[in-house]
Amino acid sequence: MNRRLLPIAAAAATGIQVGAAMVATRFVVGQVGPASLALLRYAIGFCCLVPPLLVMLRRSPLRFRGRDLPPIALLGIVQFGVLIALLNYGLRTVPSARAALIFATFPLLTMLLAAALGRETLSPARTSGVLLSIAGVAVALGEKVVTATATATTTAAAAASHGWSGELAIAAAAFSGATCSVLYRPYLSRYPTLPVGALAMLASVAFLVVPAAGEGLFATPLRLSAIGWAAVLFIGVSSGIGYYLWLWALARAPATQVAVFLSLSPVTAALLGALLLGEGVATGTIAGLACVVLGLWLAHRETVPRSPAPIGSHRL
Repeated sequence: MNRRLLPIAAAAATGIQVGAAMVATRFVVGQVGPASLALLRYAIGFCCLVPPLLVMLRRSPLRFRGRDLPPIALLGIVQFGVLIALLNYGLRTVPSARAALIFATFPLLTMLLAAALGRETLSPARTSGVLLSIAGVAVALGEKVVTATATATTTAAAAASHGWSGELAIAAAAFSGATCSVLYRPYLSRYPTLPVGALAMLASVAFLVVPAAGEGLFATPLRLSAIGWAAVLFIGVSSGIGYYLWLWALARAPATQVAVFLSLSPVTAALLGALLLGEGVATGTIAGLACVVLGLWLAHRETVPRSPAPIGSHRL
């Protein structure tokens, strides 16, 4: 495979993985608290990164600069702790379809932030591709968004008490993820992907211990069904692999061109939900997927100068 296509393939795999994890979460979300599920998810993910990390460090020892440890850990906490907390808060009052649509602005926010910081330049093709991918998500989820809005209208009095806090929380979650996507780049150019990912994920696990304890995770044994444990294991393993692929792609391609593949996640969730959970498929899902694919093509149409390979890129 052409080396320029490898980051694209890694980013696409991550977008699909996020959508698949959404569907698996539906199997288990009623059996374990959101913070506890996040802790289990990233603890398993971290454990998946440990064996290859030990092999890599045995071959080529690595030492982080002391000043780089806090920001890498903070990026992990924001991406896995703060972002998840904001999403969970927003989903208490915002229908999932509308939440997915709001979160689909992630690539747009990434593009604007990267341009504001001078990391990328805005181009017509890339901007059009990002906007078209968001439009594709809107088309794919259109019927669900309309239904959710109609339902919310019938309970306007209850919704009014929450104001716009739910929507703002989800928008803040998208902005948090976009910020991390842009700010990871200097550390991914300085260190191999695997240790950066492991450190960030370990920091998020430590952060999530407190809210998970508040849900009683350590007070009583988990009572998960067999399919519940299988779902948790899948979410954790796929998250570990997906996060590594995400950082690997960020080290080798502009953040916007990587983040735009997250538009595949809600479409993937809709298709897998129909296949595995018997959920209905909106008539606009296929049209929305076509828009997303066209948007991805536009975002990657221009020729991007190959970035210098990060230090240690020949390793894991």
